[in-house]
Amino acid sequence: MSFTRVPPEPFYSPSGGTDEHRRRVQQAAEDRAAQRDSELESQASPMKDAQERIGIWERLHALRLPRTSGHVLVKVIARQTRLTVGQVQEEQQRRAGTLPQSPLAVVAPEQLTEDEH
Repeated sequence: MSFTRVPPEPFYSPSGGTDEHRRRVQQAAEDRAAQRDSELESQASPMKDAQERIGIWERLHALRLPRTSGHVLVKVIARQTRLTVGQVQEEQQRRAGTLPQSPLAVVAPEQLTEDEH
């Protein structure tokens, strides 16, 4: 009695064949690269304020803005976002709550309820 070995079937067979699957994978990679390029451009856009630029930088690099003003990344962030070191440090202070509130965020005393006085 002799047994013939049957080649195993793949668990996943992409519809349209391997060429179509390869094309879709390559297209997806190109789309991701284009999206990243767009975000890199956006992180230095003069149309965005410092808070937005730094937020984009944080998302792209999966890092948070350091809390200390002398941290080595402050200069890196400033260069890559085309901000000054001072602007990056202002954002650090804003996040730490040590900057005065902007005029738009000030609530007039007459707008406060009795409980808030």
